[in-house]
Amino acid sequence: MERNRFVKVNTYPDSEMLAIDLANTLADDLSEALHHEERVLFAVPGGTSPGPVFDDLCAADIDWARVDVVLTDERWVPEDHPRSNARLLKERLLVHRASAARFIPLFAPAHAPEEVLADLESLIAPELPIDVALLGMGADMHTASLFPNAPGLHKALAADAPILVPVYPEDQPEARVTLSARVLNGAVSKHVLITGDAKREALQDALHLEPEDAPIKAVLDGATVHWAA
Repeated sequence: MERNRFVKVNTYPDSEMLAIDLANTLADDLSEALHHEERVLFAVPGGTSPGPVFDDLCAADIDWARVDVVLTDERWVPEDHPRSNARLLKERLLVHRASAARFIPLFAPAHAPEEVLADLESLIAPELPIDVALLGMGADMHTASLFPNAPGLHKALAADAPILVPVYPEDQPEARVTLSARVLNGAVSKHVLITGDAKREALQDALHLEPEDAPIKAVLDGATVHWAA
């Protein structure tokens, strides 16, 4: 285990051991939060990387009926769309014991996120702060849908940022909605999942950059990084 200014890094011999240990750690954090709160908010990423963690975590013996699950970000597509993060979540995490959890969506039927953003925020606001957050990171040092130097990133990184921020990545086919850095960084317990040497190096680089160039840095304070090659 090694430490730097912002995070501690847990290193695992392989991705299977990482998934098992991280799932157990998240279950322990959720259980601890449930001892103190009537309901807890659990924020999770989309993409394929957290899938194995979800496969283990969904069977955890905790009071899932008191857990609210929200994505850290979502593509602006219906839940039955192949690119929907909610679809993956409902297939890999919200099954077995975890099927009792309440899912808070980041998508609603509308042409653009701005049309329903206030309604989506109203579902999240009463449950904040996030009790447990699992975050991912791309090799470009983005997390959630906070992409380096993207249009609107300044608003998403601001200290007074709203709960949700619409994002329009120039290289993506659809808009996205993301939790702001303020909300993500405010999580009581934060874990970052990365694999591969490229992402390990990117994380180290991020520590010496500004959040505009490396958005992951905006949410690393007090986080635990879980890494396997």
